[in-house]
Amino acid sequence: MLAPERHRQILRLLSERGRLTAAEIRSRLGVSAATARRDCTDIAGAGLAMRARGALLPHDFSLVEPPYSRKTERAVNAKVRLGRAAAALVPEAGTVFVDAGTTCLEAGRALMDRPALRIYTNSVPLLALAGEARAALSAVGGEVRPMSLAMTGALAQCWLENLRFDAAVVGASGLDGSAGASTTEVAEAAVKAEVLRRSRRRILVAHAEKWGRPSALRFAPWESFTDFVTDRAFSREERTALIRARVRVHSVPSR
Repeated sequence: MLAPERHRQILRLLSERGRLTAAEIRSRLGVSAATARRDCTDIAGAGLAMRARGALLPHDFSLVEPPYSRKTERAVNAKVRLGRAAAALVPEAGTVFVDAGTTCLEAGRALMDRPALRIYTNSVPLLALAGEARAALSAVGGEVRPMSLAMTGALAQCWLENLRFDAAVVGASGLDGSAGASTTEVAEAAVKAEVLRRSRRRILVAHAEKWGRPSALRFAPWESFTDFVTDRAFSREERTALIRARVRVHSVPSR
């Protein structure tokens, strides 16, 4: 197989997976380790992808996460609208998980006035509002990550092993039209993935700026979600791909 053809196949695999190691290239294309490394170098050198930690990443891959305080200042009104739209999909009674993150925080605010609802969360800012809530709030314990004010780690994972949710509202640091939803940190990715496995209705909520900007770790393909709440205007092809993945798209008008 000639190098240009290999490069096309590698880029196709990268778009599908969101991250591709040299070992995966060797396995999928049946080439030597030296050829796989050389292809990675050539593709990165052409500006078609990035190299990090022994893997190829999409060229627009985000490795940097802004601090929580900065995220609270961005697209404030849009996040309020998105959070309320996500909350509207949650049943009036039952158990719901609300993820950490500024948009999910707005969904949590919208849910707090429902007395028949129990909200589980790993969001420190949402737990700080417990005194104002009519809903019952429960912390999914863990180590607090300062960058996102999310509780993660082994303790959070142990809590989740004992829980089931009627619905979950989950955020993402980045979205890819083919690969799905991603985040920047291993422990947060693990919590999100576990929550999705334990939820009947799985609601992804994300601002339009996340689209086409994948982050370091994919935590779920599109098929893992039942609903996607966003303010992005999709092309026909993008919407068709989401429908094919059986995701219901809820478009929130931008103002």
